[in-house]
Amino acid sequence: MSTPSGAPGAAFRTPAPRVPEDIHRRRWAILGVLMFSLLIVVLDNSILNVAVKTIAAPAPTGLGATQSELEWAINSYTLVFAGLLFTSGLLGDRIGRKKVLLFGITVFGLGSALAALSGSPAELIGYRALMGFGAAFVMPATLAVLMNVFERDEQPKAIGIWAGSVGLGIAIGPITGGLLLEHFWWGSIFLVNVPVAVVALIAMVVLVPDSRDPAPGRVDPLGVVLSIVGLVLLIFGIIRGGELADFTDTTVLVSLLGGLAVLTAFVLHEKRSSHPAIDIAYFKKPAFAAAVAAIALVFFALMGVTFFSAFYLQSVRGYSALQSGLLILPLAAAQMVFAPRARLVVDRFGARAVCTVGMLLVAGGLAAFAFFDAATPVWVLCLVFFVQGTGMAHIMPPVTVAVMQALPREKAGSGSAINNTFRQVGGALGVAVLGSVLSATYRGGIEGHLDAVPAAARDAAGESIEATLAVAQKLGPAGRPLIGSAYDAFLDAMHVTALGSAAVALIGAVVVALFLPGRPPAGSRTGEAPGAGETSGTAEPAGAVSGS
Repeated sequence: MSTPSGAPGAAFRTPAPRVPEDIHRRRWAILGVLMFSLLIVVLDNSILNVAVKTIAAPAPTGLGATQSELEWAINSYTLVFAGLLFTSGLLGDRIGRKKVLLFGITVFGLGSALAALSGSPAELIGYRALMGFGAAFVMPATLAVLMNVFERDEQPKAIGIWAGSVGLGIAIGPITGGLLLEHFWWGSIFLVNVPVAVVALIAMVVLVPDSRDPAPGRVDPLGVVLSIVGLVLLIFGIIRGGELADFTDTTVLVSLLGGLAVLTAFVLHEKRSSHPAIDIAYFKKPAFAAAVAAIALVFFALMGVTFFSAFYLQSVRGYSALQSGLLILPLAAAQMVFAPRARLVVDRFGARAVCTVGMLLVAGGLAAFAFFDAATPVWVLCLVFFVQGTGMAHIMPPVTVAVMQALPREKAGSGSAINNTFRQVGGALGVAVLGSVLSATYRGGIEGHLDAVPAAARDAAGESIEATLAVAQKLGPAGRPLIGSAYDAFLDAMHVTALGSAAVALIGAVVVALFLPGRPPAGSRTGEAPGAGETSGTAEPAGAVSGS
């Protein structure tokens, strides 16, 4: 029986449950379905990372994709994903998160099947964009549903497990990709998503409840268009600058400046709009702004390193795709072990200290790549990956909790969209910027060693280590010296890029050290940041959560 509001001691009672009892009883099973749905989105990117070398190989082994085309195969997905997250979050809040989940997984599965049958890099880029379109309706909805089936005191634990599933995807993806590439053609890495999507659809129909905002705002189509156009222009300019090794080229400058101008217009529009895709007022809260900045910075640093580490492990070290995937297991294992328990460390030391140390661990792991060479012991690689995973496991759950608990429960779709947008934009920019640094530095290092290459092929040979090695192989014995030069030039480029990544992670450490909340006051609820109390003292309106 509930205690009347006027009864003595009522103010100290635990708040009445806001989740219907039938949904509360099956909350952990629902979380399992959400993790499975999230898995296919994470799985796809981690599989692709070990397949970039194969896709770069000439037909029939691969598609003969250039480094720029490989970057776009990654960025077409993340850009469409990030650009549509605002809209998908708002639609989930408006029409129901279960509905957008089902739609997103269906589109993702269709895009995966088409990507597997791509006949050219251009087709692969296009179908990857379609997969990104579907994924945009999956990831934010999983987190939004989570926030609506768990009570506030259990949300940090659930978010930690949700974040740990990312580690599971990181582990399964490269190993699955390696096994598939050893026995099947490269398209199998996308085709494997189809049965996973089918199983996720069935489980979702049976178990996951629908939820929505009883008073949703209108969709902001102009804001969505401005964000997509601005991001595409900006990242195209960065990638093009890396291709040309010249960021003063007219096409590069026009793209970069145009992208910045459109994104500025986007921010101004959002501030003035009565129904913005993203409420700029959220960013006036230091903890909220620091949390999303930390998400963007850590993925900026890590995605760029993930991109070049595939070439380091396979092109320089000579590991197969499967062996490369197995080497990333320590990173994934650390996330799976520590992410669900991060809340316990935050309760003891506070989000500020935990996230700062996590960022420093990530920065240290990234900086270690600056000392790797062609003979670095395998155990050192595994240790560095484990350190990176440990750092990530103590960053993502606390900052995700900070973002999601700063907003009302009924706005969970919008909060999840913000969280995932900064994650994906940070990752896309990391691949673009750090990939461009890698490409430009490599080109500068290899150009002086291309004298033996026919003049007509020199430009292409200097674009990436894979291109150089392909030309060296065609030259036969005369190309052997070029192989050693390619390894040296790539390692130098990797060292420069790794230090740049570490610097970005250090900036993230400074941001969270200055602006995230410290240790919560004694007696505060688990996972609740100081000052981040419930946004509303009333229970959710009836009908906000439905059973199916």
